[in-house]
Amino acid sequence: MHFQTSSFIEGINIRCNEQFNGLLDLQRQLYRDISKKNSLPVNDVSMYTFKIKDVLARKMVFIVLDDIDSLEQLDALLGNKGLHPESKVIITTKDASLTERCALFDLRVQPKHTKVILNGLRESESLELLCIHAFKSQKPKEGYKEVSEKLVKYCEGHPLALEVLGKSLRKRDNVDEWQYYIEGLKKEPHSRIKKALQMSIDSLPFENDKELFKHIACFFVGADRDLAETILNACDMNARSGIPNLIDKCLLSIKPNNMLMMHQLVQEMGRDLVREESPHKPWKRSRLWRDEESYKVLKQKKGMGNILGLSLDMRRLNKKKLHELKTDSLRKMDNLMLLQLNYVKLNGSFQNFPEDLRWLCMHGFPLKFIPSNLPMENLVVLNLSYSNIESFGMHQSNPQQLESTKKDLVESCSNDTPLLGSLKILDLSFCKQLLGLGGFFDLPALEKLIVRNCTSLIEVCESVEECIELVHIDLSYCYNLKKLPISLGKLKKVKTLLLDGCNSNESRIKMWDMKSSDISIISETPLSTVMESIPSDLKFFATSMPSSLIILSLAGTNLSDESFPMDFSCLSMLKELRLDNNPIVSMPHFVRSLPRLEKLSMENCERLISIVHPPCTLRVLSIKSYSSSLTDYKNSLRKIIFDPEMSPLNLLGASKLLSPTSFEIDGMIKIQPMAGVEKKLLHRLGWKNLEFTRERRLGTYTTRGSEGSQTQMYYEFGIFSTFFEGKEMPNWIRRRSKGPSISFTIPSSPKKVQGLNFCSVLTLLSLYRTRFAHSFFVLPKIKISNITKNSTWIYDHYIERVRVKLDGKCLTLLSHWMFGPDEMKGGDQIAITVIHQSDYQLIKSCGVRLVYDDENIEEEDVLGYYKSWNHIIGGDLSSFQLTTGEYILDNLQYMQDTNKSYWCYPPFTKDDPSYKESGLKLSPKRGLNKSGCNKISVTYMITSGYASFEIFQ
Repeated sequence: MHFQTSSFIEGINIRCNEQFNGLLDLQRQLYRDISKKNSLPVNDVSMYTFKIKDVLARKMVFIVLDDIDSLEQLDALLGNKGLHPESKVIITTKDASLTERCALFDLRVQPKHTKVILNGLRESESLELLCIHAFKSQKPKEGYKEVSEKLVKYCEGHPLALEVLGKSLRKRDNVDEWQYYIEGLKKEPHSRIKKALQMSIDSLPFENDKELFKHIACFFVGADRDLAETILNACDMNARSGIPNLIDKCLLSIKPNNMLMMHQLVQEMGRDLVREESPHKPWKRSRLWRDEESYKVLKQKKGMGNILGLSLDMRRLNKKKLHELKTDSLRKMDNLMLLQLNYVKLNGSFQNFPEDLRWLCMHGFPLKFIPSNLPMENLVVLNLSYSNIESFGMHQSNPQQLESTKKDLVESCSNDTPLLGSLKILDLSFCKQLLGLGGFFDLPALEKLIVRNCTSLIEVCESVEECIELVHIDLSYCYNLKKLPISLGKLKKVKTLLLDGCNSNESRIKMWDMKSSDISIISETPLSTVMESIPSDLKFFATSMPSSLIILSLAGTNLSDESFPMDFSCLSMLKELRLDNNPIVSMPHFVRSLPRLEKLSMENCERLISIVHPPCTLRVLSIKSYSSSLTDYKNSLRKIIFDPEMSPLNLLGASKLLSPTSFEIDGMIKIQPMAGVEKKLLHRLGWKNLEFTRERRLGTYTTRGSEGSQTQMYYEFGIFSTFFEGKEMPNWIRRRSKGPSISFTIPSSPKKVQGLNFCSVLTLLSLYRTRFAHSFFVLPKIKISNITKNSTWIYDHYIERVRVKLDGKCLTLLSHWMFGPDEMKGGDQIAITVIHQSDYQLIKSCGVRLVYDDENIEEEDVLGYYKSWNHIIGGDLSSFQLTTGEYILDNLQYMQDTNKSYWCYPPFTKDDPSYKESGLKLSPKRGLNKSGCNKISVTYMITSGYASFEIFQ
């Protein structure tokens, strides 16, 4: 594209803030660049804006505006009249919300725009950039590789930091100097980097957001967002709106697992702001996060009321001899709200703890019970993971035996005083000694109960029904849990129940007699025959589940097909079900009774053979396998059948679990051995005398691995195909041509064209055959164009490579393309080209034969099922369209295991009632929006905390 004019305006925010009439000078530069005229003799920003917007509306321009920081700057430089339709404007900014709020978006026709993430440089690129500035070469000097890599890790791909620090170290010729410099950076960032980052923090409009930024930088980077919001909201901060503000300013990002992330340099900047409160006296700061400083302040009992948060993890201290700390070290910290004391041994009375604590995290808590004098009335989050406690109940004595534990649980359940009345999240994960869990009368506000990997836990008190606010329960990997409380089913707000790994062949579970008015123990049975460490008449188990559940996880519970109830319809709200790592052979029947299920996960179910008629509401079906090698293909997934009313579906992991030798995804792809294909189908395709191919074996390769097999037939997109070793083109292929292409005109005929058979012969170069132990063929793409109708189909086969015997020289590909009268008629000019994808092979020859609808007529239409598929030539190929009339037929784009977003697979079958038993009808949904991608605003947040950019059209 050729633009009439262009302009690059660099460092806009700095120039506006540091120069007198900075914005006016920028306008002058932009106007000169795009109008090719001298500056106007005016000193008014609004006048220049008027002149600039007039030029922008008339001329096709290319503009880059670097480091926009305010609406005033953006509106002054772009105006509100609109852009020429062919113009391009690239904006870099630290505020991702600016563009949608600018004057251009007030117009009736808004500009097309796309937001793009700016990721940091890769490690190799970072090292190269650092070395250019530090050594004036692309590699580290001898002896400097290790310290250079440390500096690269510190910068985390930030180009400015790499440049500044590289230049700063250019004349330091001692490796030790580099090491000291790096250690110093951890305490205080470089002034120039600090200045650049400070601008984003200064631009935060509210004091709440600045304090929130400091809290997160000091304590919550890497924490779950919901957890952090719960804690910070309880500290009288507005985290619900503050966190999005930090994200918009590129000071914070959220990982897909809901984790708060901050670039290391940004985090250091936030911590440095706190450090500046008292550079040399840590006890006078508002927050303490460095273990050495926290330990020293506590040891010397210097903590005062100015401290809001303190973190100490004794495992990170390098001192060989560390003294135990006293609880009265915290006595004067009246305003302390955030306290993390991991693996700290405390002596003294816990009544000295600050009463205003909102978050108390004490991993490795050494006592066997929670002290009754610990003030916890204001706590909203209590985390005692990895501790030695044996039971949880607020008024129990130190439990010694199981019977006394049960007695304590009952006693704790009967108390009326809620000592933890504000607690919303309780985390007791990995408490290996925990036997019982009770005291729920004390937890009326509890929302999340997390008790993962408590391998000694045997019982949960029935008083859990008092926690009416519970929304999340995690009992994963509590192997010895005998039963879930019956009262669990009375809870009305529970959305998530995680029971991963609770089922074990070694443990046993109690069965309950539902006919008796009193629930009594009648028998015991191995857990492998029941569901998930719970009371196990399966029907009773289903009804004891909270009906409000949205997410249920039964992963790794050793459940077989027979272990599941026939009906689970009581879970009418369930949207996500996880059955990963179970020895199931097929999708359990009860899944079909879930009326709102949207996501079904059966990952790593290596015995899984079939998935038949999953719920029509399903949006995501995940069958990923994380095994490094899957050699036992006889247990691989072979069949997926959908209902005709199915909605658009994300199919994840199919390429790894599906057997390459024989499988079918109804409406998408079908593979079967040639020996098993019905003769009448072969006759209908016009394939004759192919018996010799049935005994020939080949090695095939896809993204999921390799497999040796007999000759297969493949069907996808209305194309039947097979390939076999040798150069024997079938004798009924009479129209032939040497090389990779053939052209012809369809002769006029009273018969209708049903399709065409196309055959090509590939040969390997001798050089290739001598260099490798096997002969490999990369399957080529086949391009068929109807020049008359301006239609083109490019077929990329499901199989990627084929291995033949060492002396194999040729591979023959045979395919039948089903065409209807709308695609091909007499008089149409057809061109077929084989597009090879390897420099080591050539297309020796190709041939074609037309097939008409009255050849080999059968009473039954053996092609009826295949014609019912939706994504075939003559059907709906809109999701595979590249440009008008051109289609790329490639199923692997929907089955790749990558970090990219997965497309929704569109409707599988046509709306034909004759085939509702075997096909899938989905509502149309575009999967490949090649031409319209710039019409949709796709928001990305940067991870570097430095900038993002947006493209306007």
